[in-house]
Amino acid sequence: MANRDIERGVKNRSNNYYHETTTEKSWTSWLIPVFVVANVAMFIVTMYVNDCPKKNSGLQGGCVAKFLGRFSFQPTKENPLFGPSSSTLEKLGALVWRKVVHEHQGWRLISCIWLHAGVIHLLANMLSLVFIGIRLEQQFGFLRVGFIYLLSGFGGSIMSALFLQNSISVGASGALFGLLGAMLSELLINWTIYSNKAAALFTLVIIIAINLAVGILPHVDNFAHIGGFLSGLLMGFILLIRPQFGWFERRHLPADARIRTKYKSYQYCLLIGATILLVTGFTVALVMLFKGENGNKHCSWCHYLSCVPTSKWDCGN
Repeated sequence: MANRDIERGVKNRSNNYYHETTTEKSWTSWLIPVFVVANVAMFIVTMYVNDCPKKNSGLQGGCVAKFLGRFSFQPTKENPLFGPSSSTLEKLGALVWRKVVHEHQGWRLISCIWLHAGVIHLLANMLSLVFIGIRLEQQFGFLRVGFIYLLSGFGGSIMSALFLQNSISVGASGALFGLLGAMLSELLINWTIYSNKAAALFTLVIIIAINLAVGILPHVDNFAHIGGFLSGLLMGFILLIRPQFGWFERRHLPADARIRTKYKSYQYCLLIGATILLVTGFTVALVMLFKGENGNKHCSWCHYLSCVPTSKWDCGN
């Protein structure tokens, strides 16, 4: 009778959102705020090093917001995002293909995700990070979310370097898209524990599609977005998997009343498949990058993923 009562209690619990009080807890989000502070601090350092009034004293039009002194911005013709010069970004660690491959500065694959091209760029990314990252960290903790963020940013940088070899790239967009990808894979791998799953999936896919579509505009590094998204998607299958409903509550029951496996068969399949794809993908991409391969030579149409030419703009630059 006791076992039946427990079983009935398990079945009657709301599955609106999965939460096992005996083992799951709501984490306090501190890593994401630290990431935000670090990005803002790095932008301040970037503008200090840029020192527009000193380096552009004879420039026609002058600096923007001169009252900020050495923190004033480059002329809008050079940087419409209200930020530093390209040379300053390159000096501080922007992603530059020739420096990564020919000058052995692989650290730029990580350093570039902490730099931003301007105030507008920084604000857009940090607002997205707060809305996406805090929720994930509260649910899964700082270790898993932090690892997804950093590795997704790294994956985005690798893909950007493979396909955009004549420009520089900065920003946390790849890492942010990694968190979006992780949200999608978390929903898929934990599919059975959600209610209104179709609505949640539709909403998330629309958000991702819109953000990727914006990436086909000129001057937006959509390869970093795609690389980060794919990295986060695969890591979500690995790191954000949840035990099947009721497993924690019934694991102390007699053997005949327990749920035999912690995860469902499809969860194991997704976890194993994602692990193989993630390791293989990073290995192949890194080998190609440091051999100096140009990804566009192996994919003649891939350049359209980052910029689609129209009568309004040209993607040649």
